[in-house]
Amino acid sequence: MFDRSLLARPSIEVAPLLLGATLTGRGVSVRLTEVEAYMGEEDPGSHGYRGRTKRNAVMFGPAGHLYCYFTYGMHTCANVVTGLEGTSSGVLLRAGEVLDGVELARARRHTSKIDADLARGPARLTVALGIQLSDGGHDLQSGEICLELPTVLANYETGPRTGVSGRGGGDEFPWRFWIPGEPSVSPYKRHLPTLRQC
Repeated sequence: MFDRSLLARPSIEVAPLLLGATLTGRGVSVRLTEVEAYMGEEDPGSHGYRGRTKRNAVMFGPAGHLYCYFTYGMHTCANVVTGLEGTSSGVLLRAGEVLDGVELARARRHTSKIDADLARGPARLTVALGIQLSDGGHDLQSGEICLELPTVLANYETGPRTGVSGRGGGDEFPWRFWIPGEPSVSPYKRHLPTLRQC
């Protein structure tokens, strides 16, 4: 359980609070080590930038729920909805360290060669936890997927978000937060524009 009011704030305030939090999903528990903040209609990198749609409606709902989306035609990524209801603030769960259920996480992530890779990256994290697209809207205070906030704020570093292009990327949005020295933190990848051949 957690105090929902702690999450009912802008994502850039909530993101550091989620570092060190425990997310449990279907037999696996992960300590979050890396997250990214997205600020909705004021953030060109956010799914909520152009307003509410059927796809992103969960982002505009109450804080403390999962917003899940499908990317690259094959991966599910998960966010914790933050901010006041009616806004579209969220925190992408980028990486974590598997604490419990390692064998189950290994079975789900059978291509990982080392345990630090089991939940290293947003798609790997959801696979390790058994989170699916259909879990969008799930309340993280109950059920098969639940969140427990840490009692002490973790030391953290910030930098540009990974793979965000255009006006939502770069050094002006240092909204990626991670625990330094954690092997489960994913490597930073700057978005590179696609070069077209003539």
